[in-house]
Amino acid sequence: MADVLTAKQGDTLDELIWRERGLGAADIGRVLDLNRGIADAGAVLPLGAQIAMPTSMAPAARTLPLIQLWD
Repeated sequence: MADVLTAKQGDTLDELIWRERGLGAADIGRVLDLNRGIADAGAVLPLGAQIAMPTSMAPAARTLPLIQLWD
């Protein structure tokens, strides 16, 4: 089973999976394999395009660096 991401205006595939899942260039191939024909749309995804994401590609944990005021 896959969950679905929805493209916003001006989204590229790599930008969409980075923003929503924290995934990088190494993961684009797996997303393209699941979404046959999406590359035919061009570099910018159509507004509202539904991109299926494999369930094995869970959102990456995002951690921010700790900033000390007096460092």
